[in-house]
Order: sequence, then structure tokens, then C-alpha cells
Amino acid sequence: MWIMPEFVIQGGNRLSGDIAVSGGKNAVLPIMAASVMAGSPCILHNAPDLVDVRVMSEILRSLGATVERVNQGRSLYIDPTALSSWVVDDTLMRQVRSSIFLIGPLVAKMGKATVSYPGGCDIGQRPIDQHLKGLSALGVVFEEAHGNIMAETGRLQGADIHLDIPSVGATENIMMCAAMADGMTVIRNAAKEPEIVDLQTFLNSMGARIRGAGTDVIRVEGVEALRGCEHAVMPDRIEVGTLMVGAAITTGDVYIKNAVAEHVQAVASKLREVGVTVSVPGKGIRVTGSRRLRPTDIKTLPYPGFPTDMQPQMMALLSIAEGTSVITETIFESRFKQAEELGRMGARIRTEGRTAIIKGVPRLSGARVVSSDLRSGASLVLAGLAADGQTIVSGVESIDRGYERLEHKLAALGAKIVRQG
Repeated sequence: MWIMPEFVIQGGNRLSGDIAVSGGKNAVLPIMAASVMAGSPCILHNAPDLVDVRVMSEILRSLGATVERVNQGRSLYIDPTALSSWVVDDTLMRQVRSSIFLIGPLVAKMGKATVSYPGGCDIGQRPIDQHLKGLSALGVVFEEAHGNIMAETGRLQGADIHLDIPSVGATENIMMCAAMADGMTVIRNAAKEPEIVDLQTFLNSMGARIRGAGTDVIRVEGVEALRGCEHAVMPDRIEVGTLMVGAAITTGDVYIKNAVAEHVQAVASKLREVGVTVSVPGKGIRVTGSRRLRPTDIKTLPYPGFPTDMQPQMMALLSIAEGTSVITETIFESRFKQAEELGRMGARIRTEGRTAIIKGVPRLSGARVVSSDLRSGASLVLAGLAADGQTIVSGVESIDRGYERLEHKLAALGAKIVRQG
């Protein structure tokens, strides 16, 4: 019988020292999808070894591409030249939401694509209507049957597209497909996340002509063909933010070596508000915790606002701040699942719809808790680092979807955390 893995954490140890973060999960997955459009192999450096990356690798292999770990496992080699299928395996598709990114590149490369509705973390509705709307404007025709989405095009044509909301995934999918369309595509109300800038850099290295990523208007001048290239994936800004909160919640002193300060300004600002010291010496970020944390209010917003992917971790921190804090979640409607588990550890949190009211307590107590999704799992690990006694976090397979060897990185900073099972 297979025993599900869990983290066993002995709380009360300060995080201290230097640490480097992995490449970005939310950056590498669309880049892997984009690689299928290349006419020669691509090499992705700083590619994190995550469950989602492994699943995407299997999807690309099932389509006929060669995908291998190289450079002592730190890079991905992707050769799409033998791509032979445009049908994404249904079982694999349901394991990782980012598989939806393959519609645009497959249609651009092969003229058609068949996918099922994607899976991923259960954090509420994440409709793909903006993906379909944007790709339709480029000339993609969709049919839906038996839970599958079939896409086909005779010829892709550039278009002026206005997104109803600044959807990250839709922005990226349209960028990729438009890269090989005839003429100019303009994406208005585009998302501004750093991962979109990273995708633009990768596509342009392949020979695409894209400008404007990082602003709300992106212009894509289509080209006939794209070539393989080498690209270094940006550091994972959510892992950076998680380690920043880890230093804060343990009153630690941590230097995150390859962090990009601009990517985590909203998180740094909130940490300073609660009394944590955040500085930017050299090419990294230093976070020094405080024994007295002040309350604050947080509202999640699209970048450059406070990221929804950092909301659960901040909830754990605010649960031991002095006074009452309020978190308003505007992105996903089911992202307070960690609140009940934090309550098992002594936190006082009341949720009302998209609002959470947190009344700080002097300390948390170790308990057995369950991770229901990637970021709530990270919040429970952070709470366990600060709690009195032992905390056991089960469901860590969800944490592995987005954090590479998290327990090893925390242990290297002085945490007492081990994986069992």
C-alpha cells in the first residue's frame, strides 16, 4: 500500500541564511507550450523540476516531441521537430491546468488542436472563455463535444482583441497563436504579469516580433516560422514571496539571492506595513522579521497589485499579528480553504464570502492539517514553522506542484522539516 507523503515540522526555529529560488512555475509552463511552434530544438535553463512540469513534459512527449532533462537536471531540452499529433491526452490534461496553453501553439503549428477541459488546483471557477474569444478573433473555429474542445483554422489572421478582464492565460495563449498569424495582432487590456514579459522574451528569441508585454497593450506582428532557442526561465516570484513570509513568520533573517525585487513589490510593501524589514542589497532581497507584527488589510488584484497566489501565506502571518486584519479575495472565490486548517492550529479567522477577518493570536500550536491546494499548503507549512510543537501537513503532493524541494530549502535555512512517506 502506497503511503501518501506528508511534512513533519517541529516549529520554533528561525529561518536564517542565504537561499536561491527555482525558475518560475507560471513562467516555464507556457514557455514549454510555446516550444512546440519551433522548427528546431529549444533549451530552457533554470527549469524547475515540479510535478506540473513533469506532466507537461509527458504531454509534449505524447504529441511526438522529445523532452529530456539536461545540464545535470537544471535545464530542459525540447525537440518538437517530430511533432505528430494535435490531440492532448485527456488524462494528462486533467492533471495540469496550464495544458490549456497548448491550444494556441498547436493551432499555429498544425492548424488544429483537440483538448479537454483542464485540471489543476480546486480554487474556484477559472473559465477559459477569454482564451476562446481571443483565438476566435484570430480565425480559430471551435467545436465542443463530450467534454472536448476541438479547434481548427484555415489561416490565422491578425486582429484587434480587447479582453474583458486582464486574464494572464488568455493573454499568453493569444500571444503565442498570433506569433504565427498573418499581419498584426493588438491585445488590449492585456495582463501585465512578469511571466508574460518572460514569454515575450522567449518568443522573440525564437524569431517572433512582439512588443508591449508588461503593459496593457501588446502588439504581435506575425511571422511565417519560428526557430529553436536557449532561454533562462525567470525566478519564481511566488516562491520568493513565500520565503519572504517564511523569514517574517519565524522572526528570521533570510537573503534570497536571485530574487527580482520589482516582481514582489506588493508583497514587500505589505511586509513593511506589518513591521518586517525588507531591503534590496545586490541581486537579491533580504527579509528580517520582527517580534511584534502589526495588522494590515490586503486586497488581491491583478499584477502589479497584491497577488492572489500570496494571499494564503499572508493569512498565516497575519494570524499571529497583534490586532485585526482583513483580507479581501477578488480573483478566486474559493481561496480561503486554509482558514479552517489554520484554525486547527489556534488561529482566529472568520470568512464571509470573499472576505476573511483575522484576529491575531500570540502564538499558534502544532496540529495535523491537510493541504487542499498548492498555495494553501504553503501557508500551512509556514504556520507550522512558527507554531509551538509539531505540525504534520498531509496532501503535500499539491505543494510539489509549485515548489521545488521546498522542505530542503527550508531545512537549509534552519527549519526542522522532513518529508515522510
